Amino acid sequence: MIGIVVVSHSPALARSAVDLALEMVGESPPPIAIAAGAGDGIIGTDATRVADAIDEVASAEGVLVFMDLGSAVLSATMALEFMATTEEVRLSDAPFVEGIVAAVVLAAAGASLDEVDGESRAAMDAKRGQLDRQPAAVHVKPVEAVIENSGIDVTLVNPDGLHSRPAAAIVKAMAAFEATLTIANATTGKGPVAANSLIGILSLGANTGDVIRISGTGPQAAEAVEALGAMAVDGFGELPDTRIGA
Repeated sequence: MIGIVVVSHSPALARSAVDLALEMVGESPPPIAIAAGAGDGIIGTDATRVADAIDEVASAEGVLVFMDLGSAVLSATMALEFMATTEEVRLSDAPFVEGIVAAVVLAAAGASLDEVDGESRAAMDAKRGQLDRQPAAVHVKPVEAVIENSGIDVTLVNPDGLHSRPAAAIVKAMAAFEATLTIANATTGKGPVAANSLIGILSLGANTGDVIRISGTGPQAAEAVEALGAMAVDGFGELPDTRIGA
């Protein structure tokens, strides 16, 4: 996995952003190092701390560095002169919180530095899409699960639709298959987007009751589509337990 470094003026801010991202990936996160604060409770950043953080998580897969604002960028740039590693290190211009979450999820799925870098830089797209006027709905007859060749239509039953946690679960699950999957919101006409893109999935704005269309190609496409369909039918584990006494 690639390494991720978080540079912030505030240790509390950095830790909170990382904790949010880690909630999405469970027990197999990528290597993450935090370089936050200037020591002794001073708000600021320190280039030597950033260099040490880079060296801590560096590997042949590369390192992606996130910065919050102002002098964090300067410190990260200076750190490139101080670091000991000769592996590739990139400074990301992604939005701080959204970029970190997107990067951690995709890196945990084994994506390359190029893929994680691109995903994190697009991390604001989903928010922009949600704030824009929604396209006219396409009327599609809802179905629970109908498999057709390498595709399946599933009606979302989890209360909050495809929000960040189910999206992260999809990205993680798809890493196990040799297949390329896409997801579209058949109810609104949005998509398709890559099933291994957290930001793409969120951009669908798929809510409970919407029909998502999952399609796939590749040697394990049928298995991957079936697995993702089963996750959706199960509500991505978010359905309330209705057993008596539960």
